[in-house]
Amino acid sequence: MEAAQALADLTEISAQIEAAVLAKPDGSIVASTTKDEGRAKQLAEAAVELVAAGSESRSEGRNLELVQLQAATPRGSLFVARDARHVVAAITGSRPTVGLVFYDLKTCLRMLEDEEAKADKAAQAEKTDKTEKPAPQEQANVGKATTRRRTPSKKEADEGS
Repeated sequence: MEAAQALADLTEISAQIEAAVLAKPDGSIVASTTKDEGRAKQLAEAAVELVAAGSESRSEGRNLELVQLQAATPRGSLFVARDARHVVAAITGSRPTVGLVFYDLKTCLRMLEDEEAKADKAAQAEKTDKTEKPAPQEQANVGKATTRRRTPSKKEADEGS
């Protein structure tokens, strides 16, 4: 699944999400539902900064990483969820169903992860196919029937001697 399609699916299934952006951990935009690139960039950078700040404050000697957060205001909320490869941020109106929005964001990330894993596996298989082709002799016999000679049973072998 393409990143833009994943965000389109996200906004389609979650009516509470008004805008969403998918970014890499460095803040570079992968896809966005808004046509305003400046707004998308601000949202992506803010999401990455919030996750980084939250992780720093939580780690205090322990190896804890923040994977989701919500910032709520009277006018609306900002939701952020992340995995190893992506950060997804969404803006909602006031009083959203928090658990449902987080579920939808994480589903978006899982769908992307599954598709990327499939693409990586396919690329690896293609690379392997190009480097490890069977010898021409082996390839010629693949799928062809061969004749098998019947092996005499022990009784037949004893009678024949």
